[in-house]
Amino acid sequence: MNVPNLEALGARRLAELLIELSTGDAAAKRRLRLELAGTEGPGEVAGEVRKRLATIARSHSFVDWQNRRALIADLETQRRAITEHVAKADPAEGLELMWRFLGLAASVFERCDDSGGSIIGVFHGAVDDLASIAGRAAIKPERLADDVFQALQEIDYGQYDELIPTLAPALGKAGMAHLKQRITALSRTPVTKPPAASRRQIGWASSGPIYEDDIAETSRRIMVRHALRQIADATGDADGFAAQYDAKARKVPSVAAEIAERLLAGGRSQEALTVLDEAERPSKGWSGFEWEDARIATLEALGRPQEAQAMRWACFATHLSAAHLKDYLKRLPDFDDVDAESRALDHAEAERSLLKALVFLVTWPAHDRAARLVVTRAMELDGDQYEFLTPAADALAGKHPLAATLLLRAMIDFALREARSSRYKHAARHLMDCAGLARSVGDFGHFATHDAYIEVLRREHSRKSGFWTLVSA
Repeated sequence: MNVPNLEALGARRLAELLIELSTGDAAAKRRLRLELAGTEGPGEVAGEVRKRLATIARSHSFVDWQNRRALIADLETQRRAITEHVAKADPAEGLELMWRFLGLAASVFERCDDSGGSIIGVFHGAVDDLASIAGRAAIKPERLADDVFQALQEIDYGQYDELIPTLAPALGKAGMAHLKQRITALSRTPVTKPPAASRRQIGWASSGPIYEDDIAETSRRIMVRHALRQIADATGDADGFAAQYDAKARKVPSVAAEIAERLLAGGRSQEALTVLDEAERPSKGWSGFEWEDARIATLEALGRPQEAQAMRWACFATHLSAAHLKDYLKRLPDFDDVDAESRALDHAEAERSLLKALVFLVTWPAHDRAARLVVTRAMELDGDQYEFLTPAADALAGKHPLAATLLLRAMIDFALREARSSRYKHAARHLMDCAGLARSVGDFGHFATHDAYIEVLRREHSRKSGFWTLVSA
Protein backbone atom coordinates (compact mmCIF):
# COMPACT_ATOMS: atom_id res chain seq x y z
CA MET A 1 0.00 0.00 0.00
CA ASN A 2 1.34 3.42 -0.95
CA VAL A 3 0.12 6.90 -1.87
CA PRO A 4 -0.42 6.20 -5.60
CA ASN A 5 -2.45 3.06 -4.76
CA LEU A 6 -4.72 5.03 -2.43
CA GLU A 7 -5.07 7.91 -4.88
CA ALA A 8 -6.54 5.43 -7.34
CA LEU A 9 -9.51 4.92 -5.00
CA GLY A 10 -10.70 8.44 -5.65
CA ALA A 11 -11.52 11.28 -3.26
CA ARG A 12 -15.07 10.21 -2.43
CA ARG A 13 -14.15 6.62 -1.60
CA LEU A 14 -11.24 7.79 0.54
CA ALA A 15 -13.54 10.19 2.38
CA GLU A 16 -16.00 7.36 3.07
CA LEU A 17 -13.19 5.17 4.37
CA LEU A 18 -11.93 7.94 6.67
CA ILE A 19 -15.39 8.40 8.15
CA GLU A 20 -15.69 4.66 8.65
CA LEU A 21 -12.25 4.29 10.21
CA SER A 22 -12.72 7.28 12.52
CA THR A 23 -16.04 6.05 13.87
CA GLY A 24 -15.50 5.39 17.57
CA ASP A 25 -11.96 6.82 17.43
CA ALA A 26 -12.02 10.23 19.12
CA ALA A 27 -8.37 10.95 18.36
CA ALA A 28 -8.85 10.27 14.65
CA LYS A 29 -11.94 12.49 14.55
CA ARG A 30 -10.06 15.35 16.19
CA ARG A 31 -7.25 14.99 13.66
CA LEU A 32 -9.72 15.08 10.80
CA ARG A 33 -11.43 18.17 12.21
CA LEU A 34 -8.07 19.92 12.43
CA GLU A 35 -7.22 19.00 8.83
CA LEU A 36 -10.62 20.24 7.63
CA ALA A 37 -10.15 23.46 9.60
CA GLY A 38 -6.79 23.86 7.90
CA THR A 39 -8.47 24.04 4.51
CA GLU A 40 -10.46 27.05 5.72
CA GLY A 41 -7.45 28.91 7.08
CA PRO A 42 -5.23 29.14 10.18
CA GLY A 43 -7.94 31.03 12.07
CA GLU A 44 -10.19 27.99 11.97
CA VAL A 45 -7.33 25.76 13.14
CA ALA A 46 -6.65 28.16 16.01
CA GLY A 47 -10.30 27.97 17.03
CA GLU A 48 -10.26 24.16 17.03
CA VAL A 49 -7.04 24.08 19.05
CA ARG A 50 -8.41 26.60 21.53
CA LYS A 51 -11.49 24.47 22.12
CA ARG A 52 -9.47 21.29 22.54
CA LEU A 53 -7.04 22.90 24.98
CA ALA A 54 -9.98 24.15 27.05
CA THR A 55 -11.45 20.63 27.12
CA ILE A 56 -8.14 19.10 28.27
CA ALA A 57 -7.81 21.76 30.97
CA ARG A 58 -11.30 21.03 32.32
CA SER A 59 -10.82 17.27 32.43
CA HIS A 60 -10.41 15.66 35.86
CA SER A 61 -10.39 11.95 34.97
CA PHE A 62 -7.26 10.04 35.97
CA VAL A 63 -5.06 8.95 33.07
CA ASP A 64 -3.73 5.44 33.69
CA TRP A 65 -0.87 3.80 31.84
CA GLN A 66 -3.25 2.38 29.23
CA ASN A 67 -4.51 5.84 28.25
CA ARG A 68 -1.21 7.70 28.58
CA ARG A 69 -0.24 7.07 24.97
CA ALA A 70 -3.56 8.50 23.73
CA LEU A 71 -3.05 11.62 25.86
CA ILE A 72 0.46 12.10 24.50
CA ALA A 73 -0.80 11.71 20.92
CA ASP A 74 -3.54 14.26 21.59
CA LEU A 75 -1.08 16.77 23.04
CA GLU A 76 1.33 16.26 20.16
CA THR A 77 -1.48 16.78 17.65
CA GLN A 78 -2.37 20.14 19.23
CA ARG A 79 1.28 21.18 19.44
CA ARG A 80 1.88 20.38 15.78
CA ALA A 81 -1.30 22.18 14.76
CA ILE A 82 -0.03 25.31 16.49
CA THR A 83 3.45 25.17 14.95
CA GLU A 84 2.59 23.87 11.47
CA HIS A 85 -0.64 25.76 10.80
CA VAL A 86 -1.29 28.68 13.12
CA ALA A 87 2.22 30.00 13.81
CA LYS A 88 3.31 29.85 10.18
CA ALA A 89 0.50 32.17 9.13
CA ASP A 90 0.25 34.26 12.29
CA PRO A 91 3.25 33.96 14.66
CA ALA A 92 1.66 36.24 17.28
CA GLU A 93 -1.43 34.05 17.56
CA GLY A 94 0.75 30.94 17.47
CA LEU A 95 2.79 32.35 20.35
CA GLU A 96 -0.33 33.01 22.43
CA LEU A 97 -1.64 29.50 21.76
CA MET A 98 1.69 27.89 22.66
CA TRP A 99 1.69 29.72 26.00
CA ARG A 100 -1.81 28.40 26.57
CA PHE A 101 -0.62 24.90 25.64
CA LEU A 102 2.21 25.10 28.18
CA GLY A 103 -0.29 26.25 30.78
CA LEU A 104 -1.96 22.83 30.51
CA ALA A 105 0.95 21.14 32.27
CA ALA A 106 -0.40 21.56 35.79
CA SER A 107 -3.85 20.14 34.99
CA VAL A 108 -2.30 17.26 33.04
CA PHE A 109 0.26 16.22 35.67
CA GLU A 110 -2.27 16.45 38.49
CA ARG A 111 -4.18 13.54 36.96
CA CYS A 112 -1.53 11.23 35.57
CA ASP A 113 1.77 9.57 36.41
CA ASP A 114 4.72 10.52 34.21
CA SER A 115 7.48 8.53 35.88
CA GLY A 116 8.79 7.59 32.43
CA GLY A 117 9.11 11.24 31.40
CA SER A 118 7.22 10.89 28.12
CA ILE A 119 4.64 13.59 28.85
CA ILE A 120 7.09 16.19 30.17
CA GLY A 121 9.00 15.63 26.93
CA VAL A 122 6.02 16.99 25.01
CA PHE A 123 6.04 20.19 27.07
CA HIS A 124 9.81 20.58 26.75
CA GLY A 125 9.30 20.32 22.99
CA ALA A 126 6.68 23.06 23.27
CA VAL A 127 9.23 25.34 24.98
CA ASP A 128 11.55 24.82 21.99
CA ASP A 129 8.64 25.64 19.67
CA LEU A 130 7.91 28.73 21.73
CA ALA A 131 11.42 30.04 21.13
CA SER A 132 11.13 29.46 17.39
CA ILE A 133 7.74 31.19 17.18
CA ALA A 134 8.84 34.09 19.40
CA GLY A 135 11.73 34.75 17.05
CA ARG A 136 9.24 35.32 14.20
CA ALA A 137 6.53 37.14 16.13
CA ALA A 138 6.54 40.93 16.17
CA ILE A 139 6.57 41.14 19.95
CA LYS A 140 8.59 43.54 22.06
CA PRO A 141 11.29 41.87 24.21
CA GLU A 142 9.79 43.43 27.35
CA ARG A 143 6.39 41.95 26.55
CA LEU A 144 7.95 38.53 26.02
CA ALA A 145 9.81 38.95 29.32
CA ASP A 146 6.49 39.70 31.05
CA ASP A 147 5.04 36.49 29.62
CA VAL A 148 8.05 34.53 30.87
CA PHE A 149 7.71 36.16 34.29
CA GLN A 150 4.05 35.16 34.54
CA ALA A 151 4.79 31.58 33.40
CA LEU A 152 7.51 31.12 36.00
CA GLN A 153 5.00 31.87 38.75
CA GLU A 154 2.64 29.10 37.66
CA ILE A 155 2.60 25.71 39.35
CA ASP A 156 5.74 24.15 37.92
CA TYR A 157 6.06 20.47 37.08
CA GLY A 158 9.33 20.95 35.23
CA GLN A 159 7.84 22.29 32.00
CA TYR A 160 9.68 25.59 32.42
CA ASP A 161 13.08 24.20 33.50
CA GLU A 162 14.81 25.52 30.37
CA LEU A 163 12.43 28.37 29.54
CA ILE A 164 14.90 31.23 30.13
CA PRO A 165 17.95 29.77 28.32
CA THR A 166 15.76 28.61 25.44
CA LEU A 167 14.13 32.02 25.02
CA ALA A 168 17.33 34.00 25.64
CA PRO A 169 17.96 34.77 21.92
CA ALA A 170 14.40 36.04 21.48
CA LEU A 171 14.55 38.07 24.69
CA GLY A 172 17.84 39.72 23.86
CA LYS A 173 19.56 42.19 26.18
CA ALA A 174 16.48 44.35 26.70
CA GLY A 175 14.21 41.41 27.47
CA MET A 176 16.71 39.83 29.83
CA ALA A 177 17.23 43.08 31.69
CA HIS A 178 13.47 43.57 32.06
CA LEU A 179 12.98 39.98 33.24
CA LYS A 180 15.79 40.31 35.77
CA GLN A 181 14.26 43.53 37.07
CA ARG A 182 10.85 41.93 37.55
CA ILE A 183 12.20 38.80 39.26
CA THR A 184 14.46 40.85 41.52
CA ALA A 185 11.49 43.04 42.48
CA LEU A 186 9.46 39.90 43.25
CA SER A 187 12.23 38.63 45.54
CA ARG A 188 12.06 41.88 47.51
CA THR A 189 8.28 41.96 47.79
CA PRO A 190 7.27 41.08 51.36
CA VAL A 191 5.02 38.07 51.72
CA THR A 192 1.78 38.67 53.54
CA LYS A 193 1.00 35.80 55.87
CA PRO A 194 -2.67 34.88 56.15
CA PRO A 195 -4.28 35.10 59.58
CA ALA A 196 -3.47 32.13 61.80
CA ALA A 197 -7.07 30.95 61.68
CA SER A 198 -7.00 30.96 57.88
CA ARG A 199 -3.72 29.08 57.39
CA ARG A 200 -4.15 25.71 55.73
CA GLN A 201 -2.10 22.89 57.20
CA ILE A 202 -1.05 20.32 54.59
CA GLY A 203 1.40 18.19 56.53
CA TRP A 204 3.52 17.68 59.59
CA ALA A 205 7.29 17.66 60.12
CA SER A 206 9.54 17.13 63.14
CA SER A 207 9.68 20.91 63.50
CA GLY A 208 5.90 21.24 63.56
CA PRO A 209 2.99 21.72 61.15
CA ILE A 210 3.56 22.44 57.46
CA TYR A 211 1.36 25.17 56.01
CA GLU A 212 0.39 25.73 52.40
CA ASP A 213 1.58 29.37 52.43
CA ASP A 214 5.02 28.29 53.69
CA ILE A 215 5.38 25.81 50.84
CA ALA A 216 4.29 28.49 48.35
CA GLU A 217 6.88 30.92 49.68
CA THR A 218 9.63 28.28 49.57
CA SER A 219 8.70 27.51 45.96
CA ARG A 220 8.86 31.21 45.13
CA ARG A 221 12.35 31.56 46.62
CA ILE A 222 13.57 28.52 44.69
CA MET A 223 12.09 29.88 41.46
CA VAL A 224 13.71 33.27 41.97
CA ARG A 225 17.17 31.81 42.61
CA HIS A 226 16.91 29.41 39.68
CA ALA A 227 15.72 32.14 37.31
CA LEU A 228 18.40 34.63 38.34
CA ARG A 229 21.10 31.98 37.88
CA GLN A 230 19.82 31.23 34.38
CA ILE A 231 19.67 34.92 33.51
CA ALA A 232 23.23 35.34 34.78
CA ASP A 233 24.39 32.41 32.65
CA ALA A 234 22.58 33.69 29.57
CA THR A 235 24.16 37.13 29.94
CA GLY A 236 27.63 35.95 30.99
CA ASP A 237 27.27 37.53 34.44
CA ALA A 238 29.49 35.43 36.71
CA ASP A 239 28.99 37.79 39.66
CA GLY A 240 25.22 37.64 39.23
CA PHE A 241 25.40 33.85 39.30
CA ALA A 242 27.58 33.82 42.42
CA ALA A 243 25.26 36.29 44.16
CA GLN A 244 22.54 33.64 44.28
CA TYR A 245 24.56 31.67 46.86
CA ASP A 246 25.28 32.80 50.38
CA ALA A 247 28.72 32.50 51.99
CA LYS A 248 27.93 29.07 53.47
CA ALA A 249 26.70 27.67 50.17
CA ARG A 250 29.80 28.91 48.33
CA LYS A 251 31.91 26.65 50.53
CA VAL A 252 30.16 23.56 49.15
CA PRO A 253 32.64 22.07 46.65
CA SER A 254 30.16 21.58 43.82
CA VAL A 255 28.80 25.13 44.18
CA ALA A 256 32.32 26.58 44.29
CA ALA A 257 33.09 24.64 41.12
CA GLU A 258 30.06 26.10 39.32
CA ILE A 259 31.05 29.63 40.28
CA ALA A 260 34.70 29.02 39.34
CA GLU A 261 33.74 27.68 35.91
CA ARG A 262 31.88 30.91 35.15
CA LEU A 263 34.70 33.10 36.40
CA LEU A 264 37.13 31.06 34.33
CA ALA A 265 34.98 31.49 31.22
CA GLY A 266 35.18 35.25 31.79
CA GLY A 267 38.99 35.20 31.98
CA ARG A 268 39.05 35.67 35.77
CA SER A 269 41.27 32.69 36.57
CA GLN A 270 42.82 33.97 39.80
CA GLU A 271 39.38 34.75 41.25
CA ALA A 272 38.22 31.28 40.24
CA LEU A 273 41.14 29.72 42.13
CA THR A 274 40.35 31.81 45.21
CA VAL A 275 36.73 30.62 45.19
CA LEU A 276 37.85 27.00 44.91
CA ASP A 277 40.49 27.28 47.62
CA GLU A 278 38.06 28.91 50.04
CA ALA A 279 35.62 26.02 49.64
CA GLU A 280 35.63 22.90 51.76
CA ARG A 281 37.58 20.00 50.30
CA PRO A 282 35.47 17.14 48.90
CA SER A 283 35.22 14.20 51.27
CA LYS A 284 37.44 11.24 50.51
CA GLY A 285 34.51 9.00 49.60
CA TRP A 286 33.10 11.52 47.13
CA SER A 287 33.97 11.05 43.46
CA GLY A 288 31.90 13.68 41.65
CA PHE A 289 35.08 15.53 40.59
CA GLU A 290 33.34 18.88 39.95
CA TRP A 291 35.67 20.72 42.33
CA GLU A 292 38.78 18.84 41.21
CA ASP A 293 38.07 19.33 37.49
CA ALA A 294 37.37 23.03 37.98
CA ARG A 295 40.64 23.44 39.88
CA ILE A 296 42.60 21.53 37.25
CA ALA A 297 41.18 23.76 34.50
CA THR A 298 41.95 26.86 36.56
CA LEU A 299 45.54 25.81 37.21
CA GLU A 300 46.04 25.22 33.49
CA ALA A 301 44.59 28.65 32.73
CA LEU A 302 47.00 30.21 35.23
CA GLY A 303 49.98 28.54 33.55
CA ARG A 304 50.62 26.05 36.37
CA PRO A 305 50.55 22.72 34.47
CA GLN A 306 52.67 20.78 36.98
CA GLU A 307 50.17 21.47 39.75
CA ALA A 308 47.35 20.48 37.39
CA GLN A 309 49.15 17.21 36.67
CA ALA A 310 49.58 16.55 40.38
CA MET A 311 45.82 16.97 40.85
CA ARG A 312 45.05 14.59 37.99
CA TRP A 313 47.29 11.95 39.58
CA ALA A 314 45.70 12.54 43.00
CA CYS A 315 42.22 12.00 41.50
CA PHE A 316 43.38 8.76 39.97
CA ALA A 317 45.27 7.57 43.04
CA THR A 318 42.36 8.26 45.39
CA HIS A 319 39.42 7.18 43.26
CA LEU A 320 41.01 5.11 40.46
CA SER A 321 39.54 7.58 37.99
CA ALA A 322 40.38 6.32 34.50
CA ALA A 323 39.51 9.69 32.94
CA HIS A 324 42.03 11.54 35.08
CA LEU A 325 44.72 8.95 34.45
CA LYS A 326 44.20 9.21 30.68
CA ASP A 327 44.46 13.01 30.87
CA TYR A 328 47.57 12.68 33.02
CA LEU A 329 49.30 10.25 30.63
CA LYS A 330 48.34 12.29 27.57
CA ARG A 331 50.34 15.26 28.84
CA LEU A 332 53.56 13.33 29.54
CA PRO A 333 56.54 13.33 27.15
CA ASP A 334 56.95 10.35 24.83
CA PHE A 335 58.03 7.14 26.59
CA ASP A 336 57.46 8.65 30.03
CA ASP A 337 53.83 7.69 29.70
CA VAL A 338 54.69 3.97 29.49
CA ASP A 339 56.47 3.96 32.87
CA ALA A 340 53.75 6.13 34.39
CA GLU A 341 51.02 3.78 33.19
CA SER A 342 52.83 0.78 34.66
CA ARG A 343 53.16 2.61 37.97
CA ALA A 344 49.45 3.49 37.86
CA LEU A 345 48.42 -0.11 37.21
CA ASP A 346 50.60 -1.28 40.09
CA HIS A 347 48.79 1.22 42.29
CA ALA A 348 45.38 0.02 41.08
CA GLU A 349 46.23 -3.63 41.63
CA ALA A 350 47.24 -2.84 45.21
CA GLU A 351 43.97 -1.00 45.93
CA ARG A 352 42.34 -2.13 49.18
CA SER A 353 38.87 -2.36 47.63
CA LEU A 354 38.82 -5.45 45.43
CA LEU A 355 35.73 -4.30 43.51
CA LYS A 356 37.18 -0.84 42.84
CA ALA A 357 40.41 -2.35 41.55
CA LEU A 358 38.63 -4.99 39.46
CA VAL A 359 36.32 -2.51 37.74
CA PHE A 360 39.23 -0.21 36.90
CA LEU A 361 41.52 -2.96 35.56
CA VAL A 362 38.77 -4.53 33.47
CA THR A 363 37.66 -1.25 31.91
CA TRP A 364 41.14 0.29 31.43
CA PRO A 365 41.71 -2.48 30.07
CA ALA A 366 44.44 -4.43 31.83
CA HIS A 367 42.94 -7.92 31.73
CA ASP A 368 46.09 -9.80 32.71
CA ARG A 369 46.27 -7.81 35.92
CA ALA A 370 42.51 -8.09 36.51
CA ALA A 371 42.71 -11.88 36.19
CA ARG A 372 45.66 -12.05 38.56
CA LEU A 373 43.73 -9.91 41.05
CA VAL A 374 40.72 -12.25 40.92
CA VAL A 375 42.78 -15.40 41.36
CA THR A 376 44.84 -13.89 44.19
CA ARG A 377 41.87 -12.46 46.12
CA ALA A 378 39.09 -14.87 45.15
CA MET A 379 37.97 -15.30 48.75
CA GLU A 380 37.08 -11.58 48.91
CA LEU A 381 34.69 -11.67 45.96
CA ASP A 382 31.15 -10.57 46.84
CA GLY A 383 28.70 -12.42 44.63
CA ASP A 384 25.99 -9.90 45.42
CA GLN A 385 27.76 -7.37 43.18
CA TYR A 386 26.54 -9.07 40.02
CA GLU A 387 26.21 -5.81 38.07
CA PHE A 388 30.03 -5.56 38.19
CA LEU A 389 31.06 -9.22 38.29
CA THR A 390 29.01 -10.26 35.26
CA PRO A 391 30.64 -7.87 32.76
CA ALA A 392 34.03 -8.62 34.33
CA ALA A 393 33.51 -12.34 33.76
CA ASP A 394 32.47 -11.69 30.16
CA ALA A 395 35.58 -9.56 29.57
CA LEU A 396 37.97 -12.14 31.04
CA ALA A 397 36.37 -15.31 29.63
CA GLY A 398 38.34 -15.34 26.37
CA LYS A 399 41.93 -15.28 27.65
CA HIS A 400 41.47 -15.84 31.38
CA PRO A 401 38.92 -18.64 31.84
CA LEU A 402 39.92 -19.45 35.43
CA ALA A 403 39.38 -15.87 36.61
CA ALA A 404 36.06 -15.72 34.75
CA THR A 405 35.05 -19.00 36.39
CA LEU A 406 35.82 -17.68 39.86
CA LEU A 407 33.69 -14.58 39.23
CA LEU A 408 30.79 -16.73 38.08
CA ARG A 409 31.17 -19.07 41.05
CA ALA A 410 31.04 -16.12 43.44
CA MET A 411 27.63 -15.16 42.06
CA ILE A 412 26.38 -18.76 42.11
CA ASP A 413 27.51 -19.25 45.70
CA PHE A 414 25.84 -16.05 46.86
CA ALA A 415 22.51 -16.87 45.19
CA LEU A 416 22.40 -20.35 46.75
CA ARG A 417 23.81 -19.43 50.16
CA GLU A 418 21.31 -16.59 50.57
CA ALA A 419 18.46 -18.56 48.92
CA ARG A 420 17.84 -15.79 46.37
CA SER A 421 15.37 -17.72 44.26
CA SER A 422 14.93 -14.75 41.90
CA ARG A 423 18.56 -15.24 40.85
CA TYR A 424 18.46 -19.00 40.39
CA LYS A 425 17.95 -18.76 36.63
CA HIS A 426 21.04 -16.55 36.38
CA ALA A 427 23.01 -18.86 38.67
CA ALA A 428 22.01 -21.86 36.53
CA ARG A 429 23.20 -20.01 33.41
CA HIS A 430 26.45 -19.12 35.16
CA LEU A 431 26.99 -22.79 36.03
CA MET A 432 26.55 -23.72 32.36
CA ASP A 433 29.08 -21.04 31.44
CA CYS A 434 31.49 -22.52 33.99
CA ALA A 435 31.14 -25.90 32.28
CA GLY A 436 32.11 -24.33 28.97
CA LEU A 437 35.05 -22.46 30.50
CA ALA A 438 36.31 -25.59 32.26
CA ARG A 439 37.44 -26.99 28.94
CA SER A 440 39.79 -24.03 28.51
CA VAL A 441 41.21 -23.99 32.04
CA GLY A 442 44.51 -25.81 31.87
CA ASP A 443 45.12 -25.88 35.60
CA PHE A 444 42.65 -25.06 38.37
CA GLY A 445 45.53 -24.84 40.83
CA HIS A 446 44.25 -24.98 44.41
CA PHE A 447 40.68 -24.28 43.25
CA ALA A 448 38.16 -27.08 42.79
CA THR A 449 37.72 -28.47 39.32
CA HIS A 450 34.33 -27.99 37.70
CA ASP A 451 33.14 -31.50 38.62
CA ALA A 452 34.39 -31.14 42.20
CA TYR A 453 32.64 -27.74 42.45
CA ILE A 454 29.32 -29.26 41.35
CA GLU A 455 29.72 -31.99 43.99
CA VAL A 456 30.12 -29.30 46.66
CA LEU A 457 27.01 -27.51 45.43
CA ARG A 458 24.96 -30.70 45.49
CA ARG A 459 26.15 -31.54 48.97
CA GLU A 460 25.58 -28.07 50.45
CA HIS A 461 22.49 -27.01 48.51
CA SER A 462 20.72 -30.25 47.65
CA ARG A 463 17.36 -28.85 48.83
CA LYS A 464 17.42 -25.89 46.43
CA SER A 465 15.17 -27.77 43.99
CA GLY A 466 14.29 -24.62 42.06
CA PHE A 467 17.91 -24.15 41.12
CA TRP A 468 18.60 -27.80 40.24
CA THR A 469 15.46 -27.96 38.10
CA LEU A 470 16.78 -25.05 36.04
CA VAL A 471 20.23 -26.67 35.79
CA SER A 472 18.80 -29.90 34.40
CA ALA A 473 16.33 -28.17 32.06
